[in-house]
Amino acid sequence: MRKGTKFIAAILLLALVFSIPGLSVFASAEDETYTPVPYTLYPAPEGAYVGDTMPFVTEDGTLEIYYLYDTDHNGQGYHPIYKYSTKDLCGYEDHGMVLSYGDMSDPDPALGTGSVMQDQNGLYHLFYTGHNDIGNGGLGKECVMHATSTDRENWTKIPEDTFFPPEGYSKDDFRDPEVFWVEEEQCYWLLIGARENTLGGVIARYTSTDLKTWEFHGYFYAPIKQYMLECPDLFSIGDKWYLTYSWDCVTYYAIGDSRDGYFIEPDDCVLDGNNFIFYAAKDVSFDGKDYLCGWLGRAGLSVDSGMYQWAGNMLNHQLVQHEDGTLGVKAPDNFAQYFTEDKAFTAVEKEGTVEIDGSSIKLSAEAGSQALADMGMRAPTMMLECDVSFDEGGCVGFAFGGTENDPVYTALCLDAGRNLLHYEGYEITELNDYEPAAYTKFDFSAGGTHHVQLVCENEIVVMYVDDMKALSLRVNHSINGAHIGVFADGCSAEFSNITMKVPA
Repeated sequence: MRKGTKFIAAILLLALVFSIPGLSVFASAEDETYTPVPYTLYPAPEGAYVGDTMPFVTEDGTLEIYYLYDTDHNGQGYHPIYKYSTKDLCGYEDHGMVLSYGDMSDPDPALGTGSVMQDQNGLYHLFYTGHNDIGNGGLGKECVMHATSTDRENWTKIPEDTFFPPEGYSKDDFRDPEVFWVEEEQCYWLLIGARENTLGGVIARYTSTDLKTWEFHGYFYAPIKQYMLECPDLFSIGDKWYLTYSWDCVTYYAIGDSRDGYFIEPDDCVLDGNNFIFYAAKDVSFDGKDYLCGWLGRAGLSVDSGMYQWAGNMLNHQLVQHEDGTLGVKAPDNFAQYFTEDKAFTAVEKEGTVEIDGSSIKLSAEAGSQALADMGMRAPTMMLECDVSFDEGGCVGFAFGGTENDPVYTALCLDAGRNLLHYEGYEITELNDYEPAAYTKFDFSAGGTHHVQLVCENEIVVMYVDDMKALSLRVNHSINGAHIGVFADGCSAEFSNITMKVPA
């Protein structure tokens, strides 16, 4: 055989070897072109942001999500209410503004959160917060306001229905009314975040038979530990009742055996992260499932710092009720109809001891070092699923970076040593040098294998683990052609049954 023929045969043999599943591959495929996509799963208005949400399901099964419209240049009047609608959480129609703020002489030059509902006669009602820093002539900065509509697009304010905080409550903290019909009592309930002068932040309760005149019943829930309980919501799943509220840049929940309570917060009463990662979330029952609708804050002053500002992109988690009554979250089931095309990937050893066997990657690293496998460019929008097992007390996860323009890798961690899910934009070699910044608690004490869903749309990356917790983030190190990989920090780990899917 001539030398040229031998060379060609060798090249063909290498090509065959690299295409056989189960064999390690140590060469990078050429990167695709990275093109950002529209925010289809996590929408935001152009040049503005989604603030607190108010979900409502129409008679034809459409989910409408009303929200406070925020910008970087709010004037004297701000936070008009806008609306999105969706049939499947995989695409949204933008309806624009449905309710404007008032003048400085009105109680509502700024609008705050509320709720949308339909009364027993078919009329639609929007109860919302009026906010005026001047103080409304001593009545208080905040009040409950009312608007009605026959088509949910054109709303008429009813100023005479406005009411202010009762005696013994802060005049400046009285917001986010949630209104609903209670069949057993043949009346409407209104829950509202308030501040009682001795108990601090509470959820107060009113009732009404006509949605115009309200009777005050005192506080409904008082944990006696928060300054305020914003955006309260009450809902049931099965035979359990749940209260959600937000404060300290976090959404919390409590559990009760009846609508009236007594409500108790579980040991871990947070379903996503801190620092405005998932805020002002409210429940909605839609298409036979329950969801929490909230928002992921916009990036702070430092890229990938894990510190976010108020308002950003809409973010909806599907709720999971566990046998003990606690709640978990997972990616909406409908995402399986959105991410339908398999994306082939080629794993490449980058550092440490790595074994690649088809859709499984084993990694092993000594204390103080990392093992890492690179799976190529992260698609602009994608869902990755896998099962993860690792040493007791270990730290493993997903790495982003590894390109000529962004050579370092940052780490999204499942950290059993700290019992946290976390990300902070640090280089992967600096994981043990700093405290986590963007995080949520996760109990790894039982060990075993964990199922992970990773949903990505542009810089938004949402990690779900075991239908228990989410950690939602903005990871700028993951876009513009950055690679995605898996890593183990000072431990052994296996990532198995890895799949990547993109929209068709």
